[in-house]
Amino acid sequence: MNQVNRNQSILHKYIPEKAVPIISEWIYTFDFKLRIKKSRSSKYGDYRPPFKGENHQITINYDMNKYAFLITLIHEVAHLSTYNKHKNNVKPHGDEWKLHYKFLMQQFLIPEIFPVDVITALRKYMNNPAASSCSDTNLLRVLKKYDVRGDSVLLEDVPVGSTFSYNDTRFFIKGEQSRKRIRCKDAKTNTVYLFNPLTEVLIINTPLFAENKADFPNK
Repeated sequence: MNQVNRNQSILHKYIPEKAVPIISEWIYTFDFKLRIKKSRSSKYGDYRPPFKGENHQITINYDMNKYAFLITLIHEVAHLSTYNKHKNNVKPHGDEWKLHYKFLMQQFLIPEIFPVDVITALRKYMNNPAASSCSDTNLLRVLKKYDVRGDSVLLEDVPVGSTFSYNDTRFFIKGEQSRKRIRCKDAKTNTVYLFNPLTEVLIINTPLFAENKADFPNK
């Protein structure tokens, strides 16, 4: 099996089928290494420019659905393309990167690659793309519909006062939403943390009565 066929075989596992030939060609023409990494809570992907004789490198978390994976990959290729033209002389997510990102994304905005609801959310997001596509609540909510979550649920769907598990290691009690975040209290330390409503969690138990709410400090 030659390298092109090997790349396509691997890509089929992670991105929509119709996008495979394009991305496979990019790996060749942009000359980068694509590494699939274990889940990282701090980022979904990253780009590293050539260093000490090595070529470009892009890493993407393995556990995203195929649409989120592809969006993240295009995001990182836009960094590569921007670096090729401007090196480190522009801001990482400045106007130059946004221009490259929009240009690269355009050819993928078709129903053969993305579902219509994802295309609609992507078009709105691409008007002014941010450092992370997951910072756009509307786009993230649409993408979450295509996750395979097992027993986990989105925090915004958990009743207030419920105890939930986050990352299978810590337990929290859900409080009220404050602006764009939900106040949740660490069940062990009583420390209050702000969570994204679209965080995936596992419900441990729910309050006996719906009106029961967690007692949270104001600050």
